[in-house]
Amino acid sequence: MTALVAEAVDELALRCAQYVAPFPEGTGESDIAVRDHALAQLHVLVQVERIAQQLADQAARAAAAAGAGYPEIGRASGMSRQGARRRWPGLITSGTPRHAPSASRSS
Repeated sequence: MTALVAEAVDELALRCAQYVAPFPEGTGESDIAVRDHALAQLHVLVQVERIAQQLADQAARAAAAAGAGYPEIGRASGMSRQGARRRWPGLITSGTPRHAPSASRSS
């Protein structure tokens, strides 16, 4: 899974960097062009990191709202229960139902 995600993010960063700081056609890859392209790629990757953090926060909140506890959220995010609690404090409160019963529909 990690390799697949890394490949996809790398491809995205390279495409975005080429869009932002393309290598001039026919001139080869001058030091300045390589530098500008690398800086553009770095900028893209920092943006990806920020967005990934925001999406992880949303997913953690959704998991907690669906009844997941810090142990499950920690495992899913590659950290301990305590690490998840430090990363997302207050995500799960003692008043939050762990698994809300399904409402049955009757006619």
